[in-house]
Amino acid sequence: MGTNSAEGIRWDLSDLFAAHDDPRLEAALNDCLSRARSFSTLFRGTIHTPSGPATEHLLSGLKELEEIEESLSRAANYSSLLYAADSLRPEHQDLEQKVEQRVTGVKNHLLFFQLEWMGLDDHVAERLRQHPAIRPYRHYLQNLRRFCPHRLSEPEEKIVNEKDNTGRNAFGRLFSEITSSLTFSLEQDGKAGELTLSEILALLHQPDQQLRKSAMETLFQGLSHQGQVLTFVYDTLVQDHLTMDRLRRYPDPMRERHLANEIDAQAVNQMMEVTEANYGIAHDYFRLKARLLKLPRLALYDQYAPVGKELSPFTFAQAQQVIVEAFEAFTPVFRAIASEFFDKRWIDAEIRKGKRGGAFCASPSPRLHPYILCNYTDNLRDVMTVAHELGHGLHGYLSRKQSFLNYDTPLTTAETASVFGEMLVFDYLMEHQSDSQLQIALIAGKIEDAFATVFRQNVLTRFEQAAFSKRQTGRLTPQAVGDLWLGANGKYYGDAVEMPEGYRWGWSYIPHFIHSRFYCYSYVFGELLVLSLYRMYREEGKSFVPKYLALLEAGGSDSPEALLKPLGVDIHDPKFWQKGFDEIRGLVKKLEGLAENQ
Repeated sequence: MGTNSAEGIRWDLSDLFAAHDDPRLEAALNDCLSRARSFSTLFRGTIHTPSGPATEHLLSGLKELEEIEESLSRAANYSSLLYAADSLRPEHQDLEQKVEQRVTGVKNHLLFFQLEWMGLDDHVAERLRQHPAIRPYRHYLQNLRRFCPHRLSEPEEKIVNEKDNTGRNAFGRLFSEITSSLTFSLEQDGKAGELTLSEILALLHQPDQQLRKSAMETLFQGLSHQGQVLTFVYDTLVQDHLTMDRLRRYPDPMRERHLANEIDAQAVNQMMEVTEANYGIAHDYFRLKARLLKLPRLALYDQYAPVGKELSPFTFAQAQQVIVEAFEAFTPVFRAIASEFFDKRWIDAEIRKGKRGGAFCASPSPRLHPYILCNYTDNLRDVMTVAHELGHGLHGYLSRKQSFLNYDTPLTTAETASVFGEMLVFDYLMEHQSDSQLQIALIAGKIEDAFATVFRQNVLTRFEQAAFSKRQTGRLTPQAVGDLWLGANGKYYGDAVEMPEGYRWGWSYIPHFIHSRFYCYSYVFGELLVLSLYRMYREEGKSFVPKYLALLEAGGSDSPEALLKPLGVDIHDPKFWQKGFDEIRGLVKKLEGLAENQ
Protein backbone atom coordinates (compact mmCIF):
# COMPACT_ATOMS: atom_id res chain seq x y z
CA MET A 1 0.00 0.00 0.00
CA GLY A 2 1.31 3.49 -0.74
CA THR A 3 4.41 4.39 -2.69
CA ASN A 4 7.75 2.73 -2.31
CA SER A 5 10.41 4.53 -4.33
CA ALA A 6 13.02 2.14 -2.92
CA GLU A 7 11.58 -0.78 -4.88
CA GLY A 8 14.47 -2.65 -6.45
CA ILE A 9 17.04 -1.12 -4.06
CA ARG A 10 18.53 -4.41 -2.86
CA TRP A 11 22.04 -5.01 -1.67
CA ASP A 12 24.61 -7.01 -3.61
CA LEU A 13 26.24 -9.45 -1.18
CA SER A 14 28.57 -10.96 -3.79
CA ASP A 15 31.64 -9.41 -2.14
CA LEU A 16 30.95 -11.95 0.61
CA PHE A 17 29.56 -14.97 -1.28
CA ALA A 18 27.52 -15.58 -4.43
CA ALA A 19 24.50 -17.41 -2.99
CA HIS A 20 23.30 -19.53 -0.09
CA ASP A 21 24.73 -22.60 -1.84
CA ASP A 22 28.02 -21.01 -2.95
CA PRO A 23 30.65 -23.80 -2.57
CA ARG A 24 33.14 -21.13 -1.39
CA LEU A 25 31.04 -20.69 1.76
CA GLU A 26 31.32 -24.37 2.65
CA ALA A 27 35.04 -24.26 1.80
CA ALA A 28 35.56 -21.22 4.07
CA LEU A 29 33.83 -22.93 6.99
CA ASN A 30 35.88 -26.10 6.45
CA ASP A 31 39.09 -24.07 6.25
CA CYS A 32 38.22 -22.24 9.49
CA LEU A 33 37.67 -25.55 11.27
CA SER A 34 40.92 -27.02 9.94
CA ARG A 35 42.92 -23.94 10.95
CA ALA A 36 41.23 -23.84 14.36
CA ARG A 37 42.24 -27.46 15.02
CA SER A 38 45.84 -26.73 14.01
CA PHE A 39 45.76 -23.58 16.16
CA SER A 40 44.64 -25.64 19.14
CA THR A 41 47.43 -28.19 18.58
CA LEU A 42 50.08 -25.49 18.31
CA PHE A 43 49.06 -23.12 21.11
CA ARG A 44 47.10 -25.10 23.71
CA GLY A 45 48.96 -25.16 27.03
CA THR A 46 51.60 -22.68 25.84
CA ILE A 47 49.94 -19.38 26.90
CA HIS A 48 49.05 -20.10 30.52
CA THR A 49 52.52 -20.89 31.88
CA PRO A 50 54.16 -19.56 35.07
CA SER A 51 56.29 -17.01 33.22
CA GLY A 52 53.94 -16.59 30.26
CA PRO A 53 54.63 -17.31 26.57
CA ALA A 54 57.48 -15.81 24.56
CA THR A 55 56.38 -12.52 23.01
CA GLU A 56 56.87 -13.82 19.45
CA HIS A 57 54.78 -16.89 20.25
CA LEU A 58 51.92 -14.79 21.68
CA LEU A 59 52.06 -12.44 18.68
CA SER A 60 51.98 -15.37 16.26
CA GLY A 61 48.92 -16.77 18.08
CA LEU A 62 47.09 -13.43 17.99
CA LYS A 63 47.69 -13.03 14.25
CA GLU A 64 46.42 -16.52 13.44
CA LEU A 65 43.43 -16.10 15.77
CA GLU A 66 42.60 -12.86 13.97
CA GLU A 67 42.75 -14.53 10.53
CA ILE A 68 40.39 -17.32 11.59
CA GLU A 69 37.97 -14.91 13.32
CA GLU A 70 37.92 -12.63 10.26
CA SER A 71 37.04 -15.51 7.93
CA LEU A 72 34.36 -16.72 10.37
CA SER A 73 32.87 -13.22 10.51
CA ARG A 74 32.43 -13.16 6.74
CA ALA A 75 30.52 -16.44 6.78
CA ALA A 76 28.41 -15.52 9.82
CA ASN A 77 27.57 -12.07 8.45
CA TYR A 78 26.62 -13.47 5.06
CA SER A 79 24.16 -15.97 6.50
CA SER A 80 22.64 -13.39 8.86
CA LEU A 81 22.33 -10.76 6.09
CA LEU A 82 20.57 -13.25 3.79
CA TYR A 83 18.27 -14.20 6.67
CA ALA A 84 17.51 -10.54 7.49
CA ALA A 85 16.72 -9.84 3.83
CA ASP A 86 14.20 -12.70 3.67
CA SER A 87 13.71 -14.81 6.79
CA LEU A 88 10.79 -16.73 5.24
CA ARG A 89 12.89 -18.59 2.65
CA PRO A 90 13.64 -22.10 3.99
CA GLU A 91 17.15 -22.09 2.47
CA HIS A 92 17.96 -18.89 4.38
CA GLN A 93 16.59 -20.33 7.62
CA ASP A 94 18.62 -23.51 7.10
CA LEU A 95 21.82 -21.62 6.27
CA GLU A 96 21.49 -19.31 9.26
CA GLN A 97 21.12 -22.29 11.58
CA LYS A 98 23.87 -24.30 9.90
CA VAL A 99 26.42 -21.48 9.94
CA GLU A 100 25.56 -20.66 13.55
CA GLN A 101 26.35 -24.26 14.54
CA ARG A 102 29.52 -24.41 12.42
CA VAL A 103 30.80 -21.11 13.83
CA THR A 104 30.19 -22.40 17.36
CA GLY A 105 32.21 -25.53 16.55
CA VAL A 106 35.16 -23.44 15.35
CA LYS A 107 35.00 -21.01 18.26
CA ASN A 108 35.05 -23.90 20.71
CA HIS A 109 38.47 -24.89 19.32
CA LEU A 110 39.72 -21.30 19.82
CA LEU A 111 38.22 -20.75 23.26
CA PHE A 112 41.24 -22.00 25.21
CA PHE A 113 43.46 -19.15 23.95
CA GLN A 114 41.42 -16.39 25.62
CA LEU A 115 40.93 -18.49 28.76
CA GLU A 116 44.66 -19.18 29.07
CA TRP A 117 45.41 -15.48 28.59
CA MET A 118 42.88 -14.61 31.32
CA GLY A 119 44.47 -17.21 33.60
CA LEU A 120 47.90 -15.52 33.63
CA ASP A 121 49.05 -13.66 36.74
CA ASP A 122 48.45 -9.92 36.45
CA HIS A 123 52.14 -8.93 36.47
CA VAL A 124 53.00 -11.49 33.74
CA ALA A 125 50.09 -10.36 31.54
CA GLU A 126 50.99 -6.69 32.00
CA ARG A 127 54.68 -7.29 31.09
CA LEU A 128 53.62 -9.01 27.87
CA ARG A 129 51.00 -6.40 27.09
CA GLN A 130 53.52 -3.56 27.35
CA HIS A 131 55.99 -5.17 24.92
CA PRO A 132 56.36 -2.96 21.78
CA ALA A 133 55.64 -5.91 19.44
CA ILE A 134 52.27 -6.46 21.13
CA ARG A 135 51.20 -2.79 20.81
CA PRO A 136 48.54 -3.42 18.10
CA TYR A 137 46.79 -5.92 20.40
CA ARG A 138 47.32 -4.12 23.72
CA HIS A 139 43.75 -2.91 24.13
CA TYR A 140 42.23 -6.21 22.99
CA LEU A 141 44.29 -8.14 25.56
CA GLN A 142 43.53 -5.69 28.34
CA ASN A 143 39.85 -5.85 27.58
CA LEU A 144 39.78 -9.65 27.76
CA ARG A 145 41.17 -9.54 31.28
CA ARG A 146 38.24 -7.41 32.44
CA PHE A 147 36.16 -10.59 32.15
CA CYS A 148 38.55 -12.71 34.28
CA PRO A 149 36.23 -12.94 37.32
CA HIS A 150 33.38 -14.18 35.12
CA ARG A 151 35.02 -16.91 33.04
CA LEU A 152 34.00 -20.53 33.35
CA SER A 153 36.20 -23.56 32.68
CA GLU A 154 36.81 -24.47 29.05
CA PRO A 155 34.46 -27.51 29.07
CA GLU A 156 31.74 -25.35 30.68
CA GLU A 157 32.23 -22.56 28.12
CA LYS A 158 31.94 -25.10 25.30
CA ILE A 159 28.69 -26.47 26.69
CA VAL A 160 27.27 -22.93 27.00
CA ASN A 161 28.19 -22.19 23.37
CA GLU A 162 26.61 -25.43 22.13
CA LYS A 163 23.44 -25.09 24.20
CA ASP A 164 22.94 -21.44 23.16
CA ASN A 165 22.15 -22.61 19.61
CA THR A 166 19.10 -24.54 20.82
CA GLY A 167 18.48 -22.10 23.67
CA ARG A 168 18.60 -18.32 23.47
CA ASN A 169 19.71 -18.18 19.81
CA ALA A 170 16.77 -20.39 18.81
CA PHE A 171 14.34 -18.18 20.72
CA GLY A 172 15.87 -15.15 18.97
CA ARG A 173 15.22 -16.78 15.59
CA LEU A 174 11.63 -17.58 16.61
CA PHE A 175 11.06 -13.91 17.52
CA SER A 176 12.52 -12.76 14.16
CA GLU A 177 10.41 -15.19 12.16
CA ILE A 178 7.20 -14.23 13.98
CA THR A 179 7.69 -10.45 13.73
CA SER A 180 8.99 -10.44 10.14
CA SER A 181 6.04 -12.51 8.91
CA LEU A 182 3.37 -10.42 10.67
CA THR A 183 0.80 -8.67 8.48
CA PHE A 184 -1.85 -6.21 9.62
CA SER A 185 -5.20 -5.73 7.87
CA LEU A 186 -6.12 -2.07 7.57
CA GLU A 187 -8.56 -0.13 5.40
CA GLN A 188 -7.23 3.00 3.71
CA ASP A 189 -9.18 5.16 1.27
CA GLY A 190 -11.96 2.58 1.26
CA LYS A 191 -9.61 -0.26 0.29
CA ALA A 192 -8.56 -3.08 2.60
CA GLY A 193 -4.90 -4.09 2.47
CA GLU A 194 -2.23 -6.11 4.25
CA LEU A 195 0.66 -4.16 5.76
CA THR A 196 4.01 -5.28 7.15
CA LEU A 197 5.16 -4.17 10.60
CA SER A 198 7.37 -1.46 9.02
CA GLU A 199 4.49 -0.15 6.91
CA ILE A 200 2.01 0.08 9.76
CA LEU A 201 4.55 1.84 12.00
CA ALA A 202 5.12 4.35 9.18
CA LEU A 203 1.40 5.26 9.27
CA LEU A 204 1.88 6.69 12.80
CA HIS A 205 3.60 9.63 11.06
CA GLN A 206 0.67 10.40 8.73
CA PRO A 207 -1.30 13.70 9.00
CA ASP A 208 -4.71 11.96 9.19
CA GLN A 209 -5.48 11.47 12.91
CA GLN A 210 -8.09 8.79 12.32
CA LEU A 211 -5.62 6.82 10.18
CA ARG A 212 -2.94 7.10 12.90
CA LYS A 213 -5.43 5.94 15.53
CA SER A 214 -6.59 3.00 13.41
CA ALA A 215 -2.99 2.05 12.61
CA MET A 216 -2.04 2.05 16.30
CA GLU A 217 -5.11 0.06 17.34
CA THR A 218 -4.50 -2.44 14.52
CA LEU A 219 -0.81 -2.70 15.41
CA PHE A 220 -1.38 -3.50 19.08
CA GLN A 221 -4.33 -5.77 18.40
CA GLY A 222 -2.19 -7.75 15.95
CA LEU A 223 0.69 -7.97 18.43
CA SER A 224 -1.69 -9.06 21.20
CA HIS A 225 -2.66 -12.10 19.08
CA GLN A 226 1.00 -13.18 19.30
CA GLY A 227 1.24 -12.00 22.90
CA GLN A 228 1.49 -15.36 24.62
CA VAL A 229 4.36 -16.54 22.40
CA LEU A 230 6.22 -13.19 22.42
CA THR A 231 5.96 -13.00 26.22
CA PHE A 232 7.14 -16.59 26.57
CA VAL A 233 10.16 -15.84 24.34
CA TYR A 234 11.06 -12.76 26.38
CA ASP A 235 10.51 -14.48 29.73
CA THR A 236 12.76 -17.37 28.64
CA LEU A 237 15.55 -15.03 27.49
CA VAL A 238 15.42 -12.98 30.71
CA GLN A 239 15.63 -16.15 32.79
CA ASP A 240 18.48 -17.46 30.63
CA HIS A 241 20.34 -14.19 31.20
CA LEU A 242 19.80 -14.35 34.97
CA THR A 243 20.96 -17.98 35.04
CA MET A 244 24.17 -17.12 33.17
CA ASP A 245 24.74 -14.12 35.46
CA ARG A 246 24.57 -16.47 38.45
CA LEU A 247 26.94 -19.00 36.86
CA ARG A 248 29.38 -16.29 35.76
CA ARG A 249 29.17 -14.40 39.06
CA TYR A 250 27.93 -11.12 37.60
CA PRO A 251 26.52 -9.04 40.48
CA ASP A 252 23.70 -7.51 38.39
CA PRO A 253 22.08 -8.06 34.95
CA MET A 254 23.72 -4.97 33.39
CA ARG A 255 27.30 -5.69 34.43
CA GLU A 256 28.19 -7.84 31.41
CA ARG A 257 26.94 -5.11 29.07
CA HIS A 258 28.93 -2.45 30.96
CA LEU A 259 32.11 -4.53 30.60
CA ALA A 260 31.48 -5.05 26.88
CA ASN A 261 30.79 -1.32 26.50
CA GLU A 262 33.95 -0.48 28.44
CA ILE A 263 32.04 1.84 30.73
CA ASP A 264 31.37 1.75 34.46
CA ALA A 265 27.95 1.54 36.09
CA GLN A 266 28.45 4.88 37.83
CA ALA A 267 28.75 6.78 34.53
CA VAL A 268 25.67 5.00 33.13
CA ASN A 269 23.56 5.65 36.26
CA GLN A 270 24.57 9.29 36.25
CA MET A 271 23.64 9.65 32.59
CA MET A 272 20.24 8.00 33.14
CA GLU A 273 19.47 10.14 36.18
CA VAL A 274 20.35 13.33 34.28
CA THR A 275 18.07 12.10 31.47
CA GLU A 276 15.13 11.59 33.84
CA ALA A 277 15.73 14.98 35.42
CA ASN A 278 15.12 16.43 31.95
CA TYR A 279 11.83 14.63 31.20
CA GLY A 280 10.21 18.05 31.73
CA ILE A 281 11.62 19.13 28.34
CA ALA A 282 9.52 16.37 26.78
CA HIS A 283 6.40 17.39 28.68
CA ASP A 284 6.84 21.01 27.51
CA TYR A 285 7.25 19.87 23.93
CA PHE A 286 4.23 17.55 24.01
CA ARG A 287 2.05 20.40 25.30
CA LEU A 288 3.44 22.71 22.59
CA LYS A 289 2.70 20.07 19.95
CA ALA A 290 -0.87 19.68 21.23
CA ARG A 291 -1.32 23.45 20.70
CA LEU A 292 0.16 23.24 17.19
CA LEU A 293 -2.25 20.40 16.37
CA LYS A 294 -5.12 22.30 18.06
CA LEU A 295 -5.72 19.43 20.49
CA PRO A 296 -6.44 19.72 24.23
CA ARG A 297 -3.91 16.95 24.88
CA LEU A 298 -1.81 14.57 22.81
CA ALA A 299 -2.84 10.94 22.52
CA LEU A 300 -0.02 8.49 21.92
CA TYR A 301 -0.98 8.16 18.26
CA ASP A 302 -0.49 11.95 17.90
CA GLN A 303 3.10 11.75 19.10
CA TYR A 304 4.61 11.64 15.59
CA ALA A 305 1.86 13.54 13.75
CA PRO A 306 3.39 16.02 11.31
CA VAL A 307 3.21 19.70 12.24
CA GLY A 308 3.87 22.73 10.08
CA LYS A 309 3.67 22.28 6.34
CA GLU A 310 3.38 18.69 5.22
CA LEU A 311 6.66 17.71 3.64
CA SER A 312 6.40 16.18 0.19
CA PRO A 313 7.21 12.49 0.01
CA PHE A 314 10.97 11.99 -0.14
CA THR A 315 11.94 9.49 -2.81
CA PHE A 316 14.96 7.30 -2.17
CA ALA A 317 16.82 9.13 -4.97
CA GLN A 318 16.13 12.48 -3.25
CA ALA A 319 17.31 11.06 0.06
CA GLN A 320 20.55 9.99 -1.61
CA GLN A 321 21.13 13.46 -3.06
CA VAL A 322 20.42 15.29 0.21
CA ILE A 323 22.61 12.95 2.27
CA VAL A 324 25.71 13.07 0.03
CA GLU A 325 25.48 16.88 -0.24
CA ALA A 326 25.06 17.29 3.52
CA PHE A 327 28.00 14.95 4.15
CA GLU A 328 30.17 16.87 1.66
CA ALA A 329 29.53 20.13 3.54
CA PHE A 330 31.30 18.51 6.52
CA THR A 331 34.11 16.90 4.52
CA PRO A 332 34.47 15.56 0.95
CA VAL A 333 35.74 12.33 2.57
CA PHE A 334 32.21 11.65 3.89
CA ARG A 335 30.62 12.25 0.48
CA ALA A 336 33.04 9.95 -1.32
CA ILE A 337 32.40 7.08 1.09
CA ALA A 338 28.60 7.54 1.21
CA SER A 339 28.46 7.59 -2.60
CA GLU A 340 30.12 4.18 -2.70
CA PHE A 341 27.30 2.72 -0.58
CA PHE A 342 24.70 3.91 -3.10
CA ASP A 343 26.70 3.22 -6.27
CA LYS A 344 27.99 -0.22 -5.31
CA ARG A 345 24.70 -1.51 -3.90
CA TRP A 346 25.73 -1.93 -0.30
CA ILE A 347 22.20 -0.86 0.82
CA ASP A 348 18.94 -2.86 0.94
CA ALA A 349 16.07 -0.37 1.25
CA GLU A 350 12.96 -1.80 -0.38
CA ILE A 351 10.01 -3.04 1.68
CA ARG A 352 8.95 -6.65 1.25
CA LYS A 353 7.37 -9.41 3.27
CA GLY A 354 9.83 -11.60 5.14
CA LYS A 355 12.41 -8.82 5.45
CA ARG A 356 13.52 -7.88 8.94
CA GLY A 357 11.95 -4.64 10.23
CA GLY A 358 13.87 -1.58 11.36
CA ALA A 359 17.36 -0.77 10.17
CA PHE A 360 20.94 -1.78 10.89
CA CYS A 361 24.48 -1.61 9.55
CA ALA A 362 26.71 -4.71 9.53
CA SER A 363 30.50 -4.45 9.25
CA PRO A 364 31.82 -7.96 8.55
CA SER A 365 35.53 -7.22 8.15
CA PRO A 366 38.06 -4.37 7.82
CA ARG A 367 39.10 -6.00 4.52
CA LEU A 368 35.61 -5.51 3.07
CA HIS A 369 32.98 -2.81 3.65
CA PRO A 370 29.78 -2.48 5.69
CA TYR A 371 26.24 -3.28 4.50
CA ILE A 372 23.05 -1.38 5.39
CA LEU A 373 19.48 -2.66 5.74
CA CYS A 374 16.51 -0.29 6.12
CA ASN A 375 12.81 -0.21 5.19
CA TYR A 376 12.33 2.98 3.20
CA THR A 377 8.77 4.39 3.17
CA ASP A 378 9.32 7.75 1.43
CA ASN A 379 9.16 10.06 4.43
CA LEU A 380 11.59 12.42 6.12
CA ARG A 381 12.06 10.10 9.07
CA ASP A 382 13.41 7.46 6.71
CA VAL A 383 15.85 9.98 5.19
CA MET A 384 17.21 10.40 8.72
CA THR A 385 17.30 6.62 9.19
CA VAL A 386 19.40 6.20 6.04
CA ALA A 387 21.68 9.06 7.20
CA HIS A 388 21.96 7.34 10.60
CA GLU A 389 22.90 3.95 9.13
CA LEU A 390 25.28 5.58 6.63
CA GLY A 391 26.98 7.17 9.65
CA HIS A 392 27.54 3.65 10.98
CA GLY A 393 28.76 2.74 7.49
CA LEU A 394 31.26 5.62 7.49
CA HIS A 395 32.51 4.52 10.91
CA GLY A 396 32.96 0.93 9.73
CA TYR A 397 34.61 2.10 6.51
CA LEU A 398 37.03 4.55 8.16
CA SER A 399 38.05 2.13 10.92
CA ARG A 400 39.25 -0.37 8.30
CA LYS A 401 42.72 0.93 9.17
CA GLN A 402 42.42 -1.29 12.25
CA SER A 403 43.00 -5.02 12.26
CA PHE A 404 40.05 -7.33 12.92
CA LEU A 405 40.45 -7.59 16.71
CA ASN A 406 40.48 -3.76 16.99
CA TYR A 407 37.80 -3.16 14.36
CA ASP A 408 34.51 -3.18 16.29
CA THR A 409 33.66 -0.28 18.55
CA PRO A 410 31.83 -0.81 21.85
CA LEU A 411 28.17 0.19 21.72
CA THR A 412 28.84 3.36 23.70
CA THR A 413 30.81 4.92 20.84
CA ALA A 414 29.13 2.91 18.06
CA GLU A 415 26.46 5.62 17.66
CA THR A 416 29.00 8.47 17.34
CA ALA A 417 29.00 8.72 13.55
CA SER A 418 25.37 7.66 13.03
CA VAL A 419 23.80 10.45 15.09
CA PHE A 420 26.36 12.91 13.73
CA GLY A 421 25.24 11.97 10.21
CA GLU A 422 21.64 12.77 11.15
CA MET A 423 22.69 16.19 12.51
CA LEU A 424 24.52 17.03 9.28
CA VAL A 425 21.41 16.19 7.20
CA PHE A 426 19.13 18.13 9.55
CA ASP A 427 21.29 21.27 9.32
CA TYR A 428 21.48 20.92 5.53
CA LEU A 429 17.68 20.71 5.23
CA MET A 430 17.18 23.69 7.57
CA GLU A 431 19.59 25.82 5.52
CA HIS A 432 17.75 24.99 2.31
CA GLN A 433 14.29 25.88 3.66
CA SER A 434 13.12 29.49 4.03
CA ASP A 435 9.45 28.62 4.59
CA SER A 436 8.81 28.86 8.37
CA GLN A 437 6.12 26.16 8.17
CA LEU A 438 8.66 23.75 6.66
CA GLN A 439 11.18 24.78 9.33
CA ILE A 440 8.57 23.95 11.99
CA ALA A 441 8.12 20.51 10.43
CA LEU A 442 11.88 19.90 10.32
CA ILE A 443 12.57 21.07 13.89
CA ALA A 444 9.65 19.05 15.27
CA GLY A 445 10.97 15.99 13.43
CA LYS A 446 14.47 16.55 14.81
CA ILE A 447 13.18 17.01 18.37
CA GLU A 448 11.15 13.82 18.08
CA ASP A 449 14.17 11.92 16.74
CA ALA A 450 16.23 13.19 19.69
CA PHE A 451 13.46 12.16 22.11
CA ALA A 452 13.30 8.71 20.48
CA THR A 453 17.06 8.31 20.85
CA VAL A 454 17.44 9.73 24.36
CA PHE A 455 14.22 9.70 26.39
CA ARG A 456 12.64 6.63 24.79
CA GLN A 457 15.84 4.57 25.00
CA ASN A 458 16.16 5.55 28.66
CA VAL A 459 12.57 4.30 29.15
CA LEU A 460 13.45 1.05 27.37
CA THR A 461 16.42 0.54 29.69
CA ARG A 462 14.32 1.24 32.81
CA PHE A 463 11.74 -1.25 31.51
CA GLU A 464 14.43 -3.90 31.13
CA GLN A 465 15.71 -3.23 34.64
CA ALA A 466 12.16 -3.63 35.98
CA ALA A 467 11.56 -6.83 33.96
CA PHE A 468 14.78 -8.43 35.22
CA SER A 469 13.96 -7.44 38.79
CA LYS A 470 10.43 -8.88 38.48
CA ARG A 471 11.71 -12.15 36.94
CA GLN A 472 13.80 -12.84 40.03
CA THR A 473 10.56 -13.39 41.94
CA GLY A 474 8.51 -15.27 39.34
CA ARG A 475 7.60 -15.84 35.70
CA LEU A 476 6.83 -12.85 33.47
CA THR A 477 3.20 -12.98 32.34
CA PRO A 478 1.71 -10.83 29.55
CA GLN A 479 -0.14 -8.80 32.24
CA ALA A 480 3.02 -8.26 34.32
CA VAL A 481 5.20 -7.26 31.35
CA GLY A 482 2.51 -4.89 30.06
CA ASP A 483 2.21 -3.24 33.49
CA LEU A 484 5.99 -2.77 33.69
CA TRP A 485 6.01 -1.25 30.19
CA LEU A 486 3.20 1.21 30.97
CA GLY A 487 4.87 2.12 34.26
CA ALA A 488 8.24 2.94 32.64
CA ASN A 489 6.57 4.98 29.87
CA GLY A 490 4.27 6.80 32.30
CA LYS A 491 7.21 8.71 33.84
CA TYR A 492 8.30 9.91 30.41
CA TYR A 493 4.88 10.92 29.07
CA GLY A 494 3.58 12.25 32.41
CA ASP A 495 0.17 13.87 32.10
CA ALA A 496 1.10 15.40 28.72
CA VAL A 497 0.33 12.31 26.60
CA GLU A 498 -2.54 9.85 26.94
CA MET A 499 -1.47 6.22 26.59
CA PRO A 500 -4.11 3.77 25.28
CA GLU A 501 -4.56 0.45 27.06
CA GLY A 502 -3.37 -1.40 23.95
CA TYR A 503 0.05 0.21 24.39
CA ARG A 504 0.84 -2.47 26.96
CA TRP A 505 2.04 -4.45 23.90
CA GLY A 506 4.43 -1.67 22.86
CA TRP A 507 7.43 -3.65 24.14
CA SER A 508 6.68 -6.80 22.18
CA TYR A 509 8.19 -6.04 18.76
CA ILE A 510 11.44 -4.36 19.90
CA PRO A 511 14.34 -6.59 18.80
CA HIS A 512 16.91 -5.13 21.25
CA PHE A 513 15.14 -6.80 24.18
CA ILE A 514 15.56 -10.14 22.42
CA HIS A 515 18.92 -10.00 20.67
CA SER A 516 21.00 -7.57 22.75
CA ARG A 517 19.76 -6.95 26.26
CA PHE A 518 20.57 -3.55 27.79
CA TYR A 519 21.74 -2.28 24.42
CA CYS A 520 19.45 0.73 24.58
CA TYR A 521 21.33 2.96 27.02
CA SER A 522 24.09 3.10 24.38
CA TYR A 523 21.74 5.18 22.22
CA VAL A 524 21.32 7.67 25.08
CA PHE A 525 25.10 7.83 25.45
CA GLY A 526 25.61 8.20 21.69
CA GLU A 527 23.00 10.94 21.16
CA LEU A 528 24.10 13.07 24.11
CA LEU A 529 27.75 12.59 23.16
CA VAL A 530 27.10 13.67 19.58
CA LEU A 531 24.98 16.68 20.58
CA SER A 532 28.00 17.88 22.58
CA LEU A 533 30.47 17.04 19.79
CA TYR A 534 28.25 18.78 17.24
CA ARG A 535 28.21 21.91 19.38
CA MET A 536 32.04 21.74 19.36
CA TYR A 537 32.00 21.45 15.56
CA ARG A 538 29.81 24.55 15.27
CA GLU A 539 32.17 26.44 17.59
CA GLU A 540 35.47 25.21 16.10
CA GLY A 541 34.53 24.90 12.42
CA LYS A 542 36.79 22.98 10.04
CA SER A 543 39.55 22.50 12.66
CA PHE A 544 37.21 19.99 14.33
CA VAL A 545 37.06 17.71 11.26
CA PRO A 546 40.53 16.03 11.52
CA LYS A 547 39.99 15.27 15.24
CA TYR A 548 36.62 13.73 14.48
CA LEU A 549 37.96 11.64 11.58
CA ALA A 550 40.76 10.38 13.85
CA LEU A 551 38.13 9.28 16.40
CA LEU A 552 36.27 7.26 13.73
CA GLU A 553 39.47 5.79 12.27
CA ALA A 554 40.48 4.54 15.73
CA GLY A 555 37.62 1.99 15.68
CA GLY A 556 37.82 -0.13 18.84
CA SER A 557 41.57 0.28 19.36
CA ASP A 558 41.15 1.91 22.80
CA SER A 559 38.50 2.51 25.45
CA PRO A 560 35.76 5.10 24.76
CA GLU A 561 37.08 7.23 27.61
CA ALA A 562 40.61 7.26 26.12
CA LEU A 563 39.41 7.88 22.55
CA LEU A 564 37.20 10.79 23.64
CA LYS A 565 39.82 12.43 25.85
CA PRO A 566 41.51 14.37 22.99
CA LEU A 567 38.07 15.91 22.31
CA GLY A 568 37.77 17.11 25.92
CA VAL A 569 34.95 14.75 26.95
CA ASP A 570 34.50 13.64 30.60
CA ILE A 571 31.74 10.99 30.83
CA HIS A 572 31.72 11.18 34.65
CA ASP A 573 30.75 14.85 34.71
CA PRO A 574 26.95 15.37 34.92
CA LYS A 575 27.50 18.77 33.27
CA PHE A 576 28.73 16.96 30.15
CA TRP A 577 25.44 15.04 29.84
CA GLN A 578 23.44 18.18 30.60
CA LYS A 579 25.05 19.91 27.59
CA GLY A 580 23.17 17.54 25.30
CA PHE A 581 19.86 18.38 26.96
CA ASP A 582 20.62 22.10 26.67
CA GLU A 583 20.88 21.54 22.90
CA ILE A 584 17.51 19.73 22.85
CA ARG A 585 15.89 22.45 25.00
CA GLY A 586 17.29 25.02 22.54
CA LEU A 587 15.49 23.26 19.69
CA VAL A 588 12.21 23.29 21.65
CA LYS A 589 12.65 27.05 22.35
CA LYS A 590 13.37 27.67 18.66
CA LEU A 591 10.18 25.82 17.73
CA GLU A 592 8.19 27.85 20.29
CA GLY A 593 9.52 31.05 18.70
CA LEU A 594 8.54 29.96 15.20
CA ALA A 595 5.10 28.85 16.42
CA GLU A 596 4.42 32.21 18.10
CA ASN A 597 5.24 34.11 14.92
CA GLN A 598 2.66 32.21 12.86
